[in-house]
Amino acid sequence: MKKLLLATAAGALLAGAAGAEEIKLGVSLGFTGPLESMAPAMQQGAEMAMKEVSDSGLLMDGSTVVSVTGDSTCIDAAAATATVERLIAAEGVKGIMGGMCSGETIASLENVAKANGMVMISPSATSPALTTIEDDGLFFRTAPSDARQGDVMADIVMDHGIETVAVTYTNNDYGKGLADSFANAFEEKGGTVTVNSAHDDGKGDYSAEVAALAAAGGDALVVVGYVDQGGSGVVRAALDTGAFETFVFPDGMVGSALEENFGSEIDGSFGQNPAADGPGRETFLSMATEAGFDGSGAFSGEAYDAAALMLLAMAKSGSSDPATYKGSVMDVANAPGEEILPGELAKALEIINGGGDVDYVGATAVELIEPGESSGTYREIEFKDGKMEIVGYR
Repeated sequence: MKKLLLATAAGALLAGAAGAEEIKLGVSLGFTGPLESMAPAMQQGAEMAMKEVSDSGLLMDGSTVVSVTGDSTCIDAAAATATVERLIAAEGVKGIMGGMCSGETIASLENVAKANGMVMISPSATSPALTTIEDDGLFFRTAPSDARQGDVMADIVMDHGIETVAVTYTNNDYGKGLADSFANAFEEKGGTVTVNSAHDDGKGDYSAEVAALAAAGGDALVVVGYVDQGGSGVVRAALDTGAFETFVFPDGMVGSALEENFGSEIDGSFGQNPAADGPGRETFLSMATEAGFDGSGAFSGEAYDAAALMLLAMAKSGSSDPATYKGSVMDVANAPGEEILPGELAKALEIINGGGDVDYVGATAVELIEPGESSGTYREIEFKDGKMEIVGYR
């Protein structure tokens, strides 16, 4: 009888262990390319959520989560597609935190993720085109659409007393989508856009582009570009020629590299990027500091939230199969349920495992609206004495 009891106990332990798995999550970001300075903190944000869940031991019978990274380059659609294909086919990931830039995200989704039924949650792809894309319910994003950013940016520019602007944008889906969104909103509010023209990344000299922008005129130059690429090149040429003194920077330009590149030269300039105020953000920043990285970097909080949403959706559905858990992402992201902040993923898993509901608020005040994107809060910034300062939220 004793041997039978021991055998039964051992069988029960094995049965419990059989439910646990090592879940691989792909991290597809532009570790090289025009936003490479932002990628490390985004990776660290996502991996902090993965570690938090793994350490809890509460995800699907003690399953653990590991990160598998891939370089999307941010702007090379072919490279991004190949990266996502490798993550799915060779690495066997169960979800992808990415892409990073809009064009490569669209390519990866349409060419690879849809065909393989893979969930993607982007922390930073903001093109309005992703709102209406046919995604089979597989694509979500924790950063809001640029349709909203354009309107917010127009309000901020008007509040600074600026009535005429020139606009330059990086020549891709992100750049054109946001530039057009802003221009339409600014003109509807009574402003004037003197020119709305594209620039190409990767050039060594932007004096010709700046000359055309200066000829059109404007009280400020709106730079819808990338801080590690042509956007900074345009700003440098404008400063060197004296064409513009005041710049407006949307999300792709808002990074520590602006301080490093220009210091006090851009004092008086301003802009915005997706970020939320409140206890969730403060907790995330503290957690990031403890983990050894700067959580204030653009889209780092959104990356933490993207990874957390995937893992909580898996718990809610009881499966790491994307075809199953994709239907639970909106459930865990929104009310009803107990609000969950960063550092409370173990608490969320306890509630879910007990049959309860959670409302994931996270680092960026997550509230997903159909078809699975953030309703959006923005951090307003200004440059003073060579430093980027937060002046409010909208």
